[in-house]
This record gives sequence, structure tokens and C-alpha cells, in this order.
Amino acid sequence: MQHIRHLECVQCRKTHAYGSVDYTCPACGPDKGILDVIYDYERIFRTYTPAALTSDTSFNVWRYRPLLPVDPSWTAPQLHIGWTPLYDFPALARDLGIRQLRVKDDGRQPTASFKDRASSLGVWRAAQQGAKVITCASTGNAASSLAGWSAHFGLKAFIFVPHTAPEAKLAQLLIYGANVLLVEGSYDQAYDLCQQAVGAFGWFNRNCAVNPFLVEGKKTGGLELGEQLGNSEPADWVAVPLGDGCTTAGIWKGLKEMKAMGVLSRTPRILAVQAEGSSPLHKAWVQGTETFVPEDAKTIADSICVGTPRNAVKALRAIRESGGAVVTVPDGLIDEWMPRLARNTGVFAEPTAVAALAGIHVAKQRGIVGKDESVVHYVTGHGLKDSRGALRAAPSAHKVAPRLDAVRDVVERVG
Repeated sequence: MQHIRHLECVQCRKTHAYGSVDYTCPACGPDKGILDVIYDYERIFRTYTPAALTSDTSFNVWRYRPLLPVDPSWTAPQLHIGWTPLYDFPALARDLGIRQLRVKDDGRQPTASFKDRASSLGVWRAAQQGAKVITCASTGNAASSLAGWSAHFGLKAFIFVPHTAPEAKLAQLLIYGANVLLVEGSYDQAYDLCQQAVGAFGWFNRNCAVNPFLVEGKKTGGLELGEQLGNSEPADWVAVPLGDGCTTAGIWKGLKEMKAMGVLSRTPRILAVQAEGSSPLHKAWVQGTETFVPEDAKTIADSICVGTPRNAVKALRAIRESGGAVVTVPDGLIDEWMPRLARNTGVFAEPTAVAALAGIHVAKQRGIVGKDESVVHYVTGHGLKDSRGALRAAPSAHKVAPRLDAVRDVVERVG
């Protein structure tokens, strides 16, 4: 791994040689000793140029292999991952009152969420290291993603999820053959239990908060978006849902690397969105700190229902470095924007993904996003991930007798 300089602790800034530590900084511990992968960009960009990227016809995340912690000789997995579409939706932009709204739809990944980017890299690394068992704690998407990729690589998975996880996500876990542990508690309790199990059984840890290489998988979302924006009009903002903070940090790192490579002329600002009932990082943002007070989180947006964010420092630094902002949205506004997104675009997103869109609405109303600005809404999960949530937000179906006159009555009512 000559393209990696070292790993750096975000807390104490101590550096560690690649391969010398498993997950977190030994001096700062697993709660604060989050590591970042530091690359030798001068070495990488000697040969990895915009021209080299343009000539690459492998339209998946592995086109970014020189910027990932993988051995170039490894064979890429067969499941297609990445290069999801970036749509331009003028009608939705008008609805929001901004100049341009583009939607990056990661609901089209193999297990229908952005988390496939991290899981594909994490399970690949686990397999290459000879691991037989892999684990994570999740509110749902990381869990189903890990289950799918573990099945693809033939690894056994033990996955910890809160008992409130949506049924659709549980169905994915079980159909992929994962060992599912429904924890009778919150996501934070499921996470703590998972960490204890890693220590007790020696399983490979897929949790992004402690495994720095998983954030590198999420980084491909920023790399890919940066490449897509580099071929079109740059964006002023990228709106992302904010929970643990790993997704926000990863996307920003990828965007920065595309700027350093010369693909992007400028980087967008990050608009990170939390639900009002789960907003410890918003409070830290307002106070100008990197510390937060844990909350008893509650929101319909299950993937960002996180009271104790595990990657707070990386996320807050990313948002501030980008010149961005953090806003919160009420659950009612998420429900309102779910059908508005679908009806304006044909893109069906789960509540967590729609939280980012509702956040654009809030940011526009507050003057954070201007009417002449361009925004990318990053859809992180498909709507069928939470079908119950979609039914809650959608209007009721029309029940009719099996007669044409009953149909005619409905037609006349709806106009």
C-alpha cells in the first residue's frame, strides 16, 4: 500500500503506520481515537490524472482504486457498485425556489442504499485478510448492505439492529442469510453491544465509526459526484442526511480529492441535515464546538436516528471546512416532501434520504441557500426500504366495488 502515507488520529493528531493498528488510535481509545487514512497524493496524481480517469471504461467505484485502501492486484467483486445517475429536475427546483436541483440517486445500489459503498470495500478487505465473520450495528441500511455483501463474498455476518428497524430492512437481512440480533433497545445500545461482541469473539468490525477504511468506501460517493459535476455545471451545495457523521465526512473527502486532482474547479458546500428529534450535531454546530451532548433520539428517519454520533469530529470538520451548514427538519416536513419528491421526479426515497431534501427547503427559507444557487440532493436510500413510512406519507388508495360506475365516481372526484 505505497500510496498510503499513514493513519492519523483526529483527536491527538498522532500518526500510525498502515497496518500497525486495527481500528482506532491506541492512545485515545475507541470513543475518541477515530483515524483518517492519509494518502500520498503527490505520488498518486503523477499518473492518476483527469485524462486517465476519462479513459477508464469501468463505470463503478473501482475506477477510483488509486484513491482507495485496496491492493491494485485484487480482483473486484462481480456485483456492480457505484456510478449511480445524477438527474437534473427543474420542476423540483421551482418547487424549492432555487435555480437548479439535481438528484444523485444511490437508491439504485445492489441493496438499495448508499451504504453499499462502504460495505463493498469493508467486506472485500475482510475477505482479503482471511476473516470468516464480520459484524456491524445499524439502524437498517448498513445492516442490509453488510448482509448482502457478506453473502456475495461468502462471509458469515452477525448484525445488531434495534428492534424498531423497518420490516423491509429486516427482510433483506434475513433473506441474505445474516445472523440478525434484534436488540431490545436503541441504536446506540445495539452499537455498544456490537463493540463488546467484537472484543469477545474477534470478529471483523465493519462499523464505520471505528474502522477508518469504511469511510473510504463512502468517499466514493464524493469522488463519483465530483467527477459527474466536473463534466457539467458545478453545484453550490450538496445536501446529505446527518446521523453518525460518516457519510458526511466521506462525501466531503471525495469532493476534496476530485478538486485536488483537477476534475472539479471548485467544491460545493455541505448542507448536513438532522431530524429535530435527533440533532446532537446541530447543537454542536450552533455552539461552534466539536463536542455534543448525547440524546434520546426519536425520528421517523431511522438511518439518522442517532443520539450518540460516533464520527462527530470528522463530520463537523468537514462541514466547516466546506463553508457549509447544519439544519434540522421536523418529521412532518419529511412526510410532506416524500410524495413531492416522487411526484416531481419519479425518484422514490426513504425518509432519511428525504430529510436532506426537506433540509434544502428549510435552508432556502432561512436564507442559507439562495434562490440563484444550485443544489445536489444526495438520495441515500430507496423508498421501499421503509414501505410503512411511505404509506404513512402517501394518500390512501381508493376502494371500489367491481363495477365501472364505482370507477367513474372516483374519476369524477379526483378530476
